[in-house]
Order: sequence, then C-alpha cells, then structure tokens
Amino acid sequence: MYDVAVIGGGPMGSYVAGGLAELGYGGVVLEQKEVLDGPVCCTGLIGGECFSRFAVDTGVVLKQVNGASLFSPSGKTFRVWRPQAQAYVLDRAAFNVEMAKAAQRKGAEYVLSSRVEGMRITDDCAILEVTRHRERFNYQARVAVIASGFDSGLVEKLGLGKIDHFVLGAQVETETSGIDEVEVYFGQGVAPGFFAWLVPTSPTAARVGLLARDNPGLYLRKLTSFLAAQGKIASDDVAPSYGGVPLKPLPRTYGERVLVVGTAAGQVKPTTGGGLYYGLLSAEMATDSLKQALKIDDLSKAGLADYERRWQSRLGREMKTGQRVRRLYERLSDRQLERVFSAVRADGLVDVLLQDGLSFDWHSAGLWWLLRQEAIARAIGIMRIPFRGRSRD
Repeated sequence: MYDVAVIGGGPMGSYVAGGLAELGYGGVVLEQKEVLDGPVCCTGLIGGECFSRFAVDTGVVLKQVNGASLFSPSGKTFRVWRPQAQAYVLDRAAFNVEMAKAAQRKGAEYVLSSRVEGMRITDDCAILEVTRHRERFNYQARVAVIASGFDSGLVEKLGLGKIDHFVLGAQVETETSGIDEVEVYFGQGVAPGFFAWLVPTSPTAARVGLLARDNPGLYLRKLTSFLAAQGKIASDDVAPSYGGVPLKPLPRTYGERVLVVGTAAGQVKPTTGGGLYYGLLSAEMATDSLKQALKIDDLSKAGLADYERRWQSRLGREMKTGQRVRRLYERLSDRQLERVFSAVRADGLVDVLLQDGLSFDWHSAGLWWLLRQEAIARAIGIMRIPFRGRSRD
C-alpha cells in the first residue's frame, strides 16, 4: 500500500511524486513507456517565469530565446525582441529524466513499461490495474494522481468527464543553418485557425511544427517543403511525431481518492497550446492540497476539492480569456490577418506592449489591450471590446 500512486512519469507526475516523497509519503510512479528519455512532441519552450520558479536545470536548456519573427499569410513580418531572455528551449527528453531523477532522490519509486488499464476506488484505497510485460498487477494507494497526458481513458471511466475540445500537433526535428531566432507562421494554408513554428535548438538543428484540427501531417509536409525551398531547413524528408493538445480543461479534476494534473486535466494555454508551465503550477497546487488531505486522512471528493479551487483561482480566468480570443482568431480569414499585421506594424502596437511588460505566460491583459485598439477592431471587423483587467494606457 502506497500513500500515492502517480500515473505518468512526465514533469507533472514527477513533481507531485517528488514533492510528496520529500514530505515522507511513500509514492510510486507508473509509466507506460520503457524509457523516460524518448522523443516528445513538444516545442520545449518555457518562459523565464517558469524557468526561475521551478529552478530548471541549465543542463537541459538548449537555447535562450530573446525574440521571434512573426509571418503573415503573404509573408509580411514583424519582430518582437527584448535584450533579456524571454524564453528557453528545453531538451524535453532530458527534462523528463531530470525531473524523475529529482523525485527518485527524494524517495519516489518508478516502475516503467507499466500501463494502467483501470482503477477501482474502495472505501480505503485506489486499486490500479496494471499491465507490465503482458503480466497483470494490482497497485494500491491511498490516493491516485493521473498525470498521463492527453486523452487518458481513465479520466472518463472515473466519471470526471472527457476533453472533447482539442487540436492536433505535428512536429519534426530537422537540420538547419543560419536560423537563430524563433519564427511563427500564420494563415489558413499554413495551419488553419492556429499557427506553425520554427524553433532553433542549436546552430544546426530546429523543431518545425504546427497545430491543426485536421490533417496536421499534411500541413506539416507543406510547411517543411516551403522551408526547405527557402533554404531554412536542410530537408523536408523527416518523420513527424504527433500529439493532442486540449483546448479546455476537464469538467472536474478531482474525485474520490483521485486528482488529475497537467495535460490530462486540460491545464494548457488555449492561445498557444503550451502546457509545461500551467501543468507545473497545477502540480504544485496538487501537491499542497494532497499534503493536507493525507495529513488529516481525508481523501474524499470533498477533501480533495480544494485542489480545483486553487488551480481555478490561479489559472481559470486566464484560460477562459484565452479560449474566447482563440475562438475569435479561428474565425479570421487570411485577408483579416493581413490587415492585423498591417495595423500592428503601422501603429507600433507591439512596441507599446513590449514596453508595458507583455508576458510570455500570461496573455489575457495583452490580448484584451490589442482588441481594444481601434485599428485592430477595424482590421478584424468587430466593435472595440471593453477592456477587462488592469489598464495598459
């Protein structure tokens, strides 16, 4: 009998397992992959706030990012840049391993090649039904934490709902040369309703990917062919990796003797699909809530509800704003996007935002401010939106 069983050995699962092990609670992490350093479909970009708050080891940082170039459907561009680092590109596989090692040093146990097929909740424990090397095992724990990434079937089976609002991501790791800055591409022919990226990881390598509701592989092939023709990448003949990105959180992220954390819970930025920072913040809050619940031995649904109140208070409003703005963006035509680019460049709006502290992780204030500008409202054909949040004037 463990105090906690964590399903998923990614950063969020490792954070919870390590945090509770440090407090003396026995925990096991069940990971279905054979190794923790396998490929991950993720840009690996985190902001400076995440880097500092979670003391990310500099050994897993591939590159510092000070800015990015944004491209309209027709190729118009503007650049956002600051002299200080705004983000960091991580070696995602190495980050997974580093987080797991930190948890193991604190006392967490890891069992790989272990797929959790089901979970039963009893009066005094959660029983996890696990398949490992074609054999079946049961693990028992006072509480279970699901941190297994997008589309965990366990969540729905436990009656916590289902994430049915999501987007698909596709990405390749490719050779490049002469690309030193992140590039972001917009347009219905590039990534309908979303965007594409080129993220350099070294002087000779980059990650190229995009988000799309349908056929991400097809759009990625078109993008890599375009970039190869421009000489930005060495080849377009690279096998992609794929992943799902939730755009809304679960209806409920807690139940009897169970919490859901990270991408499995839909704790992701709706504007960019980035999940590392919001997931780690939620893992931090889950650890704090579990610490108290384990201490008083109240692992009931009511006893664990504090977790959802915490993360909703911290992230809920930001995520709802992001969802509204993303839905608006999805409806924009290429012509409207071109007008937005022209308005931003002509009016110097990005410079104003940069001077006022535009955040890599917290988008709502900047997005509302942009939509409040008359030039942007005209470009996308809406009335000016009343500002919500602190004034940027």
